[in-house]
Amino acid sequence: MDVEILARIQFAFTIAFHYIYPPLSIGIGLIMVIMEGLYLKTGNKEYEVLTRFWLKIFAITFGIGVATGIIMEFEFGTNWAVYSKYVGDIFGSALAAEGLFAFGLESTFLGILIFGWNRVSPKVHFISTIGVFLGSMFSAVWIVVANSWQQTPAGYHIVGEGFNARAEVTDFWAMVFNPSSVDRIIHVWQGAFLAGAFMVLSVHAYYIRKGRYVDLSKRAFKIALVVATVVSFSQLLSGHSSADGVAKNQPAKLAAMEGHYEKSAPADLYLLGWVDNENQKVTGLGLPGGLSFLVHQDFKAPITGLNAFPEEDRPSQVNAVFQFYHIMISIGMFLIALTFYASFLWWKGKLFETKWIMWIFSFSVILPQIANQVGWFAAEMGRQPWIVYGHLRTSEGFSQEVSANQIVFSLVLFTVVYSLLLLLFLYSLNKKIKHGPYDEAKNALEII
Repeated sequence: MDVEILARIQFAFTIAFHYIYPPLSIGIGLIMVIMEGLYLKTGNKEYEVLTRFWLKIFAITFGIGVATGIIMEFEFGTNWAVYSKYVGDIFGSALAAEGLFAFGLESTFLGILIFGWNRVSPKVHFISTIGVFLGSMFSAVWIVVANSWQQTPAGYHIVGEGFNARAEVTDFWAMVFNPSSVDRIIHVWQGAFLAGAFMVLSVHAYYIRKGRYVDLSKRAFKIALVVATVVSFSQLLSGHSSADGVAKNQPAKLAAMEGHYEKSAPADLYLLGWVDNENQKVTGLGLPGGLSFLVHQDFKAPITGLNAFPEEDRPSQVNAVFQFYHIMISIGMFLIALTFYASFLWWKGKLFETKWIMWIFSFSVILPQIANQVGWFAAEMGRQPWIVYGHLRTSEGFSQEVSANQIVFSLVLFTVVYSLLLLLFLYSLNKKIKHGPYDEAKNALEII
């Protein structure tokens, strides 16, 4: 297999596996802030029990996330040396900020929560919980800023030529607030909030179904349901804004997302379909002119299609981009429907007596994870063939000295190690969930 393809597969595998954990950390962090805040406001010890329970799960997630994230920085140097040289000045600024202002903040306050819970006051608990949450949020900011710069470069100039070329920062804040960064940061945050909220919903729906910690779980479920309902709906707004940005800055990606080939013609909006790239045809269910309406508020407005670009400058895997994008949209719409209906049942006083919806929520934790993963795949595959949009091709960015056999060997090794880490995560998570927020043989207040 081609070295470039292998290098891309390896990086996609490692980053996709790593991305299971940071969204959970961010989302659980938000829920912990709400629970701890309610404890301070009401004095109800049940909220403190919930905070301490989810702190344990947060710590497991944080630890595995750190372990799985380290390897990617080595891959930049081993498999993507030309790319690393090209973006080193850009990424150096963003990743240094991530380490100083995000990871340090998160790990410091997490240490206070884990090792100093009984040594500090409830107010310090609350401040530390906020610190952990903000640290995880800031970490996402700098990573997304670096990635967004690849999508829509700004605040830089190019020094040198050929393999010696590199981008240097000329305006730090223009680099940070590049044309796509704000929309993408908001959308990533919202995806993370949903991942954490549905983890909480899943665990406590399971407890309610099994008749364990029922009163405690109802409190946690309501908190998470409010977060999930608000965020799932607000994602429509951030998603629309992000799509407008793609239409303006990366029209070839937008065309691939909807399988639109004509150079300049109204574009349909598909609910589902299949793209025949060879015959430049989409078979599926769609709204005629729907994409044109979303972008220009006019069903007959032209949208730039893939044929407006040279074949070498547009995504080759159009059907994959189309499918990943539409899976993300479908899951997002399902989550909106699910949370709104659950909120209606709550209003009617029938939520926790409706067994089938508790069953759905028990397994719903996987849906935001899938949506987050396929959303990133659509964004990154839609950017191809560029690793830095319009400047550096992916085929020019990988290391020339790395062989296919070396990449295959390391990929197999990473698969084994990451599989073990996943098993460790699932084992630890299952153990904490089975044990529960407190020992059922004793009263929760006695444990505290």
